[in-house]
Amino acid sequence: MPRTRDRILTNLESIYREAYDRARAAKDEHRMADLDAAFQREQLLLEVLLDIRDAVSARPAEAPASGPDPIAALRTVSKIIKR
Repeated sequence: MPRTRDRILTNLESIYREAYDRARAAKDEHRMADLDAAFQREQLLLEVLLDIRDAVSARPAEAPASGPDPIAALRTVSKIIKR
C-alpha cells in the first residue's frame, strides 16, 4: 500500500525543517532563504506527482471523478523543471 499524502508531505517538511533550523542556528540567512524556496518548489512538485499517482491508481471501473488532470499535472511539472 502506498504511503499517504500527509505522511509524505510531513516527511518532506521534517527534512527541510531540520536543515532550516541548522541554518538559523548558524545565522545563515542566505541558506535559510534558499531552503525556504527549495522547500516550496519540492512541495509543489511532490504534490503534482502525488496527484498523478492518485489519478493513475484510480480504478478503471469507477466513473471518472472530478479531480486532478494528469496531463495538466505533467505539463506543470515540465514547466517547473525547465525554469
